[in-house]
Amino acid sequence: MSDTEATHPNVIFVITDDQGYGDLGCHGNPILATPNLDALHADSVRLVQYHVGPTCAPTRAGLMTGRYCNCTGVWHTIAGWSLLRKDETTLGDVFRAGGYRTGMFGKWHLGDNYPFRPHDRGFDDALYHCGGGVSQTPDHWGNDYFDDTYKRNGVPEPFEGYCTDVWFREAARWIEANRDRPFFCYLSTNAPHGPYNVAPAYSEPYRGRVPEERARFYGMITNIDENVGRLRARLRELGLDRNTLFIFMTDNGTSGGCTLDKQGHVVEGYNAGMRGVKGSPYDGGHRTPLFLHWPAGGLTGGRDVTRLTANVDMLSTLAELCGIPGPDPNRVHGKSIVPLLRGDEAGWPDRVIVTDSQRVATPVKWRQSATMTDRWRLVNGKQLYDIQQDPGQREDVADRHPDVLARLRAHYETWWARVSVDFANEPAIIIGTAHEPVTCITNHDWHNEACNCAWNQGQVREGLLCNGRWRIDVAGSGEYTFELRRWPREEDRGMTDGIPGEIKDWYTGGRAIPLKHARIRVGDQEQEAAIGAGDKSVAFTFTLEQGETDLQTWLTDGDGHELGAYYVYVRK
Repeated sequence: MSDTEATHPNVIFVITDDQGYGDLGCHGNPILATPNLDALHADSVRLVQYHVGPTCAPTRAGLMTGRYCNCTGVWHTIAGWSLLRKDETTLGDVFRAGGYRTGMFGKWHLGDNYPFRPHDRGFDDALYHCGGGVSQTPDHWGNDYFDDTYKRNGVPEPFEGYCTDVWFREAARWIEANRDRPFFCYLSTNAPHGPYNVAPAYSEPYRGRVPEERARFYGMITNIDENVGRLRARLRELGLDRNTLFIFMTDNGTSGGCTLDKQGHVVEGYNAGMRGVKGSPYDGGHRTPLFLHWPAGGLTGGRDVTRLTANVDMLSTLAELCGIPGPDPNRVHGKSIVPLLRGDEAGWPDRVIVTDSQRVATPVKWRQSATMTDRWRLVNGKQLYDIQQDPGQREDVADRHPDVLARLRAHYETWWARVSVDFANEPAIIIGTAHEPVTCITNHDWHNEACNCAWNQGQVREGLLCNGRWRIDVAGSGEYTFELRRWPREEDRGMTDGIPGEIKDWYTGGRAIPLKHARIRVGDQEQEAAIGAGDKSVAFTFTLEQGETDLQTWLTDGDGHELGAYYVYVRK
């Protein structure tokens, strides 16, 4: 092994969306075929007690920063709380500063506007969909997983093919173009997140064996598996496989792999014996696979790491493995697990790690939380499970171990004091910069107490009645025009118009709303105007001072029904 191999491997980090621990053949799934991921598993070092956030954006925030997500402004998937605060340091930042070329492909889900986009956060090249998934409101209108338009460093670009195929194909091209220097490739699929759209050839092997929706879910994973195999074969062809650290993980518990009873136990399907699915504080919500394979670095052979680890450990771990400066150890919450990867557990502490699922406007103490050690799980501050004796979390033993209960509750109290300091600090979308001359803000990022918004394009088509405010940061004093729309510019329809056809599966039809009046408030300034027949938008111009403020809009019809503008385009 050369010095270069020892210190500066290439890194390919694959993360899938809503695929659980049990959604792999190598983890015992009796139906799902994943031969390429099984082969990777067989020759990797595997983290078998690896924990993340129970939902998408929180997991990514912790992974990117090495910090508990609640510290970073990300504890939801919508409602303004999926924007990673601009002062956070990301994996992209660390690898770029360490001399790596950085690329990102697929799902970002940490903000769609400046300064939150992946190419604002340390990635030299980024190809991505917007929002939390293909077909969500911020995404290019009409995207349906096939032949879609995605953004390359902020610029829309049409592509042919299935979304997962596009991410892997474009990542492979980027890898080949950058193979002469160390690279960090973050490949984040939106599959198998719902809606479960996939070519029938992939779901057909499962039809009749599992419910129809699960057949499509499994089909999406089969397609991911095929792409992993194709990418690894290409690495071998390029002579890059030996000195590439190839990582595979998923972002939370399964969304489609099983059916639960009211207590969260599996009654149909497969979940590797765990309780709970995506969103749950039980292990089935946040325990996920993570495989690491690096032949030149000795990470091979099919060995399990059984100690407790988490997504917040990855930033420090990868920096150490790759020989680049890591994050400030006083700022991050994770730690390098390189000793565990090397098989050295001597002196490794019995750690306590916390994860939770908030999905509310302001986090609530103990809500959907798991306080974990190698042996124990404290759930919601009350239930205690011995995970080594009871991996299915069926028997609450809190009354038998009051000392353990008290110790873990005390740790959570310390954790809560640390993560709750900045809850009121709302990440603000910056307007009026050359980085984003026209800022398209969508209702996906509204703030309101109910976290209510039309977060997917099907709800926009239905005309969901909801409203909220955006937090914006005016980059420089001057005149700003705000263009309010019911439909995005790509649809190019009148504000009162519907779209012919039945509203179905997020992709067809659209309800006409007889809108009459538009109103907007920016800070303490307000304007209003009538909406005329055939108007595609209503524009307002304000003279604004530099600094942060709130933006809110109202569209009303003749009967007093009210909603906010789903799309607002801002230009200085």
